[in-house]
Amino acid sequence: MIELLGVTKTFGSNRVLRGVDLTIPKGSSMVIIGGSGTGKSVLLKSILGLVVHDAGLISLDGEDVRKAERDAFLARFGMLFQGGALFDSLRVWENVAFRLMRGPTKRPNAEAREIAIEKLRRVGLGPKVADMFPAELSGGMQKRVGLARAIAAEPEIIFFDEPTTGLDPIMAGVINELIREIVVEMGATAMTITHDMSSVRAIADQVAMLHEGTIKWSGTVAEMDATSDPYVDQFIHGRATGPINPVR
Repeated sequence: MIELLGVTKTFGSNRVLRGVDLTIPKGSSMVIIGGSGTGKSVLLKSILGLVVHDAGLISLDGEDVRKAERDAFLARFGMLFQGGALFDSLRVWENVAFRLMRGPTKRPNAEAREIAIEKLRRVGLGPKVADMFPAELSGGMQKRVGLARAIAAEPEIIFFDEPTTGLDPIMAGVINELIREIVVEMGATAMTITHDMSSVRAIADQVAMLHEGTIKWSGTVAEMDATSDPYVDQFIHGRATGPINPVR
């Protein structure tokens, strides 16, 4: 569904993406792993067109993303942001229904609220939460609201940017289970960027490791655990010594 061929991106003298080749099949869950500063977020933003790549091809269903009509293109995506990215001045249901109440397919407020409450229920939050403000919620509840917003418009593709950052291990496990359930339930294509190995094992159908601007390795979770690739081995076991230099 999503294909990247020889994708590069440079900021000044910093070569972030150096020829990325990656294929994400329709209906699958791809997780991109790699250390901080390896280009994971730039890769995600390049697919969405928020960053314009320098060379190579990024296509969605065979169409160059740079030639796609922007509103129709972005309408196919949902996004769970790393920090939640909820609007402080809006109530929870308004955050969830933000896209529904804007654009060419604008829904009436009452209908949008009903959808928002249903999506909140799907992520384990009751209707009382709908009229609260984000500041009144715990970090785990905010992450669930962000997930409800990501699925509110029934997107075909969902991106998850470090979905468990800042959460305790129990809540991280809850979020991972929710993500997996929802992706399977919706039949969505998913792409997650993370360095949390518990998330990888809970969410991924396929794993790809991004290092120094290229995909060093890709395969299933089982293949990841069995591989002798020194980069993957060092990363998934958190070893200080190996081919990856922890000091940049």
